[in-house]
Amino acid sequence: MLTLAMRKAAFYQPGDVRIPYNGAVRFRTSIMPASLQTLILLTCSNVFMTFAWYAHLKDMNNKPWMIAAFASWGIALFEYLLQVPANRIGYTVMSLPQLKIMQEVIALAVFMPFAVLYMKVELKWDFLWAALCMVGAVYFMFRSHP
Repeated sequence: MLTLAMRKAAFYQPGDVRIPYNGAVRFRTSIMPASLQTLILLTCSNVFMTFAWYAHLKDMNNKPWMIAAFASWGIALFEYLLQVPANRIGYTVMSLPQLKIMQEVIALAVFMPFAVLYMKVELKWDFLWAALCMVGAVYFMFRSHP
């Protein structure tokens, strides 16, 4: 005879969350698709990453590099607290190369406004061409997705 946990396991889908409860395993299906959760978490992670990697060039240019490194590590902690769960969730519905290209596209989408608005870099047509190349990369990574 199948136990309740075993019966529920037969209906487990990627994106469901296993919740231990009184010795049994229960499942909670997320309202939001795993790919959307991944997109949101990776976008937030990339905001922290971009500031950790580049904001010190503007804000701490006159400080010793070790101070900038420690400040960046502090910011990067929040990046990893979002990035690790994002990749774990995303890996349930995407391949590793698909996750990587998704992260790169998000990184470019976050970096462009950061560069123009925060770092005051002049907007150039090359940004558009780079973005179009990334769209092509996304196409090739996701075209054979089952």
